Amino acid sequence: MDTADIDELWGRVTGTQPDPELWLIVAAALVALAAVAPFPVWRLSRNTITIAHEGGHGLVALLTGRRLEGIRLHSDTSGLTVSRGKPTGFGMILTAAAGYTAPSLLGLGGAALLSDGRITALLWGATALLLALLVMVRNAYGMLTVVLTGAAFLLVSWLTGPDVQAAFAYVVVWFLLLGGVRPVFELQAKRRRGEARDSDADQLARLTHVPAPMWLLLFHVVALTSLIGGGSWLLDL
Repeated sequence: MDTADIDELWGRVTGTQPDPELWLIVAAALVALAAVAPFPVWRLSRNTITIAHEGGHGLVALLTGRRLEGIRLHSDTSGLTVSRGKPTGFGMILTAAAGYTAPSLLGLGGAALLSDGRITALLWGATALLLALLVMVRNAYGMLTVVLTGAAFLLVSWLTGPDVQAAFAYVVVWFLLLGGVRPVFELQAKRRRGEARDSDADQLARLTHVPAPMWLLLFHVVALTSLIGGGSWLLDL
């Protein structure tokens, strides 16, 4: 690949694309909702939210100076991120808080890119993040889910036209925004039944002496405000 090809490729990634029609944006929201609302579908689609959740833990662990040991993704849509470092302190708190907030914040960032017409940048950026995550995955099922997800982004980026790319990008961002809300309600329901006593909220309570329900409230606020704000950007309200 010569310099001209590199410049062309860089221009394609950093350039802007025309906004799709409103009907396509609304249709993408409905498709995403259909992937989140029905439980049988959610059992499968939630794997993608788990990727974002554990990726959030891993990224913040690295950013706060912790050593990331590995990430595991399981077929029951649970996951585990292991990092080494000081077991208390601000870095550990941020790492623990990053999981449930990551899908919604990624969706919000994606909505900001799409509102600026940067569809290609979103698709390539997501592919790069998934490749980086793949390096840290330590089990076969996790590697399979990340590879399949990354392959979907790569194939859409390379083999489809602008309309398909736009539709795919909007479905992904709506899915992150909507899919970031449901796990917090699920966690709240589990804790009400006396389950999930070692959840991220409970770990944060032990780290900060702030009750777990307050951390659940924070997760709700981040998820719902991201959905409202990101949705407004996507719909250009």
